[in-house]
Amino acid sequence: MVMPLILIMLFFPFCTSLDTLTADQSFKDGQSLISSKNNFALGFFSPGNSSYRYLGIWFVKVAKQTIVWVANRNDPIIDSSGVLSINQYGNLVLHDSSNRLLWSTNVSVQGTTSSVAQLQDSGNLVLVQGNNKKVIWQSFDHPTDTQLPRMRLGFNRITGLDRFLTSWKSQDDPGTGDYFHKLISTGSPQVVLYKGSTLYWRSGPWPWPRPTSPSSATLSSRFNYDIFYNEDEVSCSYFFDDPSIISNSRLVLDNSGLLQHLLWNDVDLQWKEFWSKPKSPCDNYGHCGAYGKCSPESDNSFNKFECTCLPGYEPKSRKNWYDRDGSEGCVRKQLGLSMCGNGEGFVKVERLKGPDSLNAVWMDKSLSSSECEQACLRNCSCTAFVSVNIDGNGTRCLAWYGELIDITENSFQKWDLYVRVDATELATYTRKSNGFLGHKRQLAITIISVMVTLFLVCLIAYICLTKKKRKTKVKRKLHNQSLYFTGTKGYLEGNELEESSRHPDLLIFDLGCIVAATANFSPINKLGQGGFGSVFKGQLSNGQQVAVKRLSNSSGQGIEEFKNEVMLIAKLQHRNLVKLFGCCIQGEEKMLIYEYMPNKSLNYFIFDHTRSSLLNWGKRFEIIIGIARGILYLHQDSRLIIIHRDLKTSNVLLDGEMNPKISDFGTARIFKGDQIQDKTTRVIGTYGYMSPEYVIFGKFSTKSDVFSFGVILLEIISGKKNNSSYQTHPSLTLIGHVWELWREDRALDIVDSSIIESFVSHEVLRCIQIGLLCVQEDAADRPTMFAILLMLSCETTLPSPKQPAFIFRRPTNDLGSVTGKEFYSINDVTLTMFEAR
Repeated sequence: MVMPLILIMLFFPFCTSLDTLTADQSFKDGQSLISSKNNFALGFFSPGNSSYRYLGIWFVKVAKQTIVWVANRNDPIIDSSGVLSINQYGNLVLHDSSNRLLWSTNVSVQGTTSSVAQLQDSGNLVLVQGNNKKVIWQSFDHPTDTQLPRMRLGFNRITGLDRFLTSWKSQDDPGTGDYFHKLISTGSPQVVLYKGSTLYWRSGPWPWPRPTSPSSATLSSRFNYDIFYNEDEVSCSYFFDDPSIISNSRLVLDNSGLLQHLLWNDVDLQWKEFWSKPKSPCDNYGHCGAYGKCSPESDNSFNKFECTCLPGYEPKSRKNWYDRDGSEGCVRKQLGLSMCGNGEGFVKVERLKGPDSLNAVWMDKSLSSSECEQACLRNCSCTAFVSVNIDGNGTRCLAWYGELIDITENSFQKWDLYVRVDATELATYTRKSNGFLGHKRQLAITIISVMVTLFLVCLIAYICLTKKKRKTKVKRKLHNQSLYFTGTKGYLEGNELEESSRHPDLLIFDLGCIVAATANFSPINKLGQGGFGSVFKGQLSNGQQVAVKRLSNSSGQGIEEFKNEVMLIAKLQHRNLVKLFGCCIQGEEKMLIYEYMPNKSLNYFIFDHTRSSLLNWGKRFEIIIGIARGILYLHQDSRLIIIHRDLKTSNVLLDGEMNPKISDFGTARIFKGDQIQDKTTRVIGTYGYMSPEYVIFGKFSTKSDVFSFGVILLEIISGKKNNSSYQTHPSLTLIGHVWELWREDRALDIVDSSIIESFVSHEVLRCIQIGLLCVQEDAADRPTMFAILLMLSCETTLPSPKQPAFIFRRPTNDLGSVTGKEFYSINDVTLTMFEAR
């Protein structure tokens, strides 16, 4: 008896599972970490029929091995030689038998205190430091295809971290797949599903009700979610009131694009569906097009089409509608009848999932339903609103400005949407709600509506004629005011520039106000100068600091470019785009008033030997991510596709915290519908940043901006301009120099000397490779901005870049080559067009 007892005591420490890994330990294939309450395990596994090995986390109390997180999802181990350890820098690292680094936490560890990795009972693998157990990295911030209870998905505004789910490639391959599940914060937060860059499902806008499941009514009452919606973060997580459900609940995005909330059933020994999307045609994004609504109950009905139009709208294509295709959506019945101060109102459409909230805005304060209606009615661009009680904290108003799309009735959200309709349609719905009215009364209402309409049209015409005559007098009265509000329509002296009432916050500044703010455009307040003119710092009477862009008379940017910039920027709202406060036109003066950016532009830092040291690699990488997010918003997340056409380091401004903001939209162009490319005979931009198809053929697309982003990316890394000279190869551009070094496996030689001590080699190499992918000669080979952000955010395998464009510098006597002068934003180039005979 003694000997067996001794053997048990000796063997016991080796078979005891631990939940921590310290700096003096290593972790090999065949071993595992088990959380303290036996909820989750960390170890090596092979998925499906694959023989490759991966480091991952799975449920312990679930009979069928179910993986919830994978470390080296795109870098498998070919055998069982994987070793997990903590290196001398305090990071978790994964190596194979060849000592090849497959995965790392890759965080900056402060001080000399060693790090400790711990697997928590929530399924979160954390890396902590010091006696206070400060978390410096966690797997919850880097999810794969699964969200666990209390795991947040969304965007951290402070760190720039965007947490979202990505599907596996297949059941046998956990590599990054085609489907993405993420939280979109624009407008009112909503969760979405993408296949590549195509949005194909979304939830309704926040706030969301508790989901219900007929098969799990008890669990539904315990389900809840948290929303973090503030200046620091926009994210969401789910949880159950019963803590025991943590160990058998998961939200997973599978490789087919199905998003499922699953619960483990110990009786049946299988995962049971609690909730899933998409399920029916009505779940497909925009299934019934703009101003159409989808009825899931009609999905399986042969005789009834699931799509109907909102009140006041009719099918855009009756033929397609008859053929049961509603993708083109609906249009207003009375296109010629104004819905601005013309007797219009709102019709309630019940029990809906709210429309896409990309162009929706929350009112600033609590409003009753009637107050919300009046506020929306006063703004002619407000197309619909809902009045929602948020967590018992009062009623808030969410209003839409623009088209209404992706609306489904009888969904779990069940909002009452109030849709704006014209006076005729309003009278029709009022009649229906009040019961049958006699023919004479109907006729009287129609006649009155028409007469009121004609009267208002005549009145508006009269006001416009008299207002034009009185405008000079009115302007003199306003001259002594520092600024004034334009209302729904503002007419600017010199040119009648009508500002959309969708943006009532855009101000028209009086010239006297700008002169006073800039001390009569004093040279002391001059911030810079370009082809457009000069930029001055100013301070308004209320203390607000602004930047005044004053177009010179010789500027190539005329009134069309000026109007273009005003209308575009007024409609764009993103943290990485410069904010426009207002404008001023008086006589020959044309000015734009922006938010003041105290740290000037990006080129002010990266091309200066002294100032470049202020931007270490970490800050430069944040700037790269910020620029990419801003361009992605222009290309994809704004309602219209916007091509900037003049992206360069001098058009990337830096705020007080060195956050980048894209500026100068005077040459931007809008793409509508499914347009993907356009052509011009007037090439506008800056040499060194323009794509080859644009310079040579005048063709531009989103891939033109991608090319410019690639140049900016390489300039940020190298601290050199694309048109710099190199002693060894004076004819090479920066692109050509990087390409030569890349082919010789010496790409890191290009890194700016001021960040040598701070850069992370594999991050920089990845960014250089992304930059080369962006500047490839063929536009079709360049990635989209969505793909670029994924490449920057995820450790995915990147394709090999092909030869870039503009490797060699043009001779000094070529077109546009001016010694000692910088090319500005407006350059007219004569193009010779070749046509076949």
